[in-house]
Amino acid sequence: MSRLQHFGWFLARGFGPHGWGAPALEWDYRWTAPDLYQESARTLEQAGFDLLLIEDAPSLGSPETIDLRVRQAFGGPKHDPLLLAPYLFQATRHLGIVPTVNPAAYLPYTAARQFATLQHLSEDRLGLNVVTDTGSARHFGDAPQLGHDQAYDRAEEWLAGLRELWSSWDEGALIADPARGRYADGSRLRAVRHRGDHFAFDGPLNALPFGDGGEPVIASPGGSGRGLAFAGANSDIQLALSPMDERSVRDYRARIHDAARARGRRPEDIRILFALQPVIVASAEEADRIVARSADPDDATVRQIAEKQSSDLETDLTALDPDRPLDLSVFGPHVSQGSIRRLVGHHDVATTPLRVLLGGLARAGRLSDRSGFVGTADEFADYIEELGEWGNDGILLWGDLHPVTVHRTLDELVPILRRRGILRSEHVPGGLRANLRAF
Repeated sequence: MSRLQHFGWFLARGFGPHGWGAPALEWDYRWTAPDLYQESARTLEQAGFDLLLIEDAPSLGSPETIDLRVRQAFGGPKHDPLLLAPYLFQATRHLGIVPTVNPAAYLPYTAARQFATLQHLSEDRLGLNVVTDTGSARHFGDAPQLGHDQAYDRAEEWLAGLRELWSSWDEGALIADPARGRYADGSRLRAVRHRGDHFAFDGPLNALPFGDGGEPVIASPGGSGRGLAFAGANSDIQLALSPMDERSVRDYRARIHDAARARGRRPEDIRILFALQPVIVASAEEADRIVARSADPDDATVRQIAEKQSSDLETDLTALDPDRPLDLSVFGPHVSQGSIRRLVGHHDVATTPLRVLLGGLARAGRLSDRSGFVGTADEFADYIEELGEWGNDGILLWGDLHPVTVHRTLDELVPILRRRGILRSEHVPGGLRANLRAF
């Protein structure tokens, strides 16, 4: 039986050169101007989506590998998504906007004040995707570059500090009564004095307390044990990356729910949204043709994948012999082990040529047999309906925030999802948190 699920859009490129390297560039949008994003955000809201989550990385990587990051705009440039948010709020009325923020980049008092301001300006539609990228520490003064788990410790202290400041106005502190001639009661403002392992600051905060919508919604990615523990303690949304078979989906959800219980929260406090990148086509025959063509990628396709992976892995794979096995020693200690595992997959790295590893990333599968995500809108709706039977909360569709991409994905899909009772047709008042908790 169909059930409502939450839908969001994951802007995986971040606030960067949308359309670059694709025919959509000829639509002549300027990626540095707000129009491109406002038009797409209005479409997402009209479609009944709950939120737009915007990726970000404040660093171009190590000085030695910057060219790999920028030559095809895979890893940069990126503008600050927090500053794009007000333009998107202005263009919409219900859509939640969730920019990515890094605790290393924001002092707690400044962050608490800025985020509170945006929460008020947006009428409770702000979310914060909290990430713990450690490689960018050198950009932020004397912030030390921490290890993986220590970066999560810092993020937890940072978020606890924000909440301490946000709650420094006790109930009754805000009066705003012209008849009494009294705006606030200073005796009900609590003096915050935080001296922690990573931050030191004083309060109270000089921004207003939150209204009925509460504090900004907190989102987080991360599949490590420490990352799941952070989500269990703090997050309202978990950006989930997982194999999408039933066992993997159920196991991932169970780990998040166990992490929530371990920190005294209810499993239903967290909406788990799996990130998917479907290729929606007009017919099953077209889907079959796309999958067949992907089975034997040409040299140009392999080269393009090598360039993207070079950016992600901060290692020039294009300089390596594609017909020899990949020597894992080429990757520096700063490179994400998860990214390396995605490249290697299930192959024996000692004997598999690099060309085969790269070609594996190009190969597509069919929605109809659950080998991949190429299919018709009806086939994708079948899959989303099946996810709902497994108890899924919702999905994040992964792609550029470009009108061409958004319409290509949603034009046929939205009516089908609505007819099946999977996608909402209207939002509820009260902001992002209220819409996440509506079902």
